[in-house]
Amino acid sequence: MLSQLLARLRRTAAKPVFTADFTSTSQWVAGRSWAYPDGGPVNPGDNKLDHLVADPSYSRSGTFRATRRPDGNWDTGLLTTEGSDEGFLVRAEDTLEARVRLPEELGAWPAIWTWRDGGQEVDVFEYHPDNPDLLELSNHVRGGGSHYFRDGAVQPGAWVDLKVRFGAKSVVWWVNGARVYADRSGVGRRWRAYLIVNLSVCAGRYHPAPEPGVSAMSYEVSDLVVYRP
Repeated sequence: MLSQLLARLRRTAAKPVFTADFTSTSQWVAGRSWAYPDGGPVNPGDNKLDHLVADPSYSRSGTFRATRRPDGNWDTGLLTTEGSDEGFLVRAEDTLEARVRLPEELGAWPAIWTWRDGGQEVDVFEYHPDNPDLLELSNHVRGGGSHYFRDGAVQPGAWVDLKVRFGAKSVVWWVNGARVYADRSGVGRRWRAYLIVNLSVCAGRYHPAPEPGVSAMSYEVSDLVVYRP
């Protein structure tokens, strides 16, 4: 009971320090990221068919889209706070909350994640519709940890509520209000990183590439807020 009370008090004291407005060009940069070689637009070494585009119709509405190109790659939407006027950085002990609608098409690879200076990656979530009930939750900082979370509420086209606390000693994930994983590794007290929200497309090495008749796919992020204690 005491631990639950303290948790509620901590959340009450936390203040929103970043509320995503995907239309904002001061919050977000579209179509390039230094998580991709030379900032993009392609990243075949990561088994992606992505060709990043700045076209606002691919990301600025909160619906992240991908469409097939004649060369076999896919034009894809990506937004990052890196390089933006505001340059927002998530910090250790921040909590991120987001609501997403999962994609339905095989080959879709949506994610919300962090990145800075060649690393500092924490995956709020990754999803692949060929594993329809599974979310991938990962911390790549300091050896971190990862978890495959399965649940019947996770399925193609479903809305899912996500919450992650980037703890210095343990990164903790919640899905649809339930605590599902704590990595007991954390990110360290001095950790900070930029946000990335994007839809990638699988090239087929680890998950199926899109079926030949599919020419478009999407997923949606309706809300994304970062709180700071």
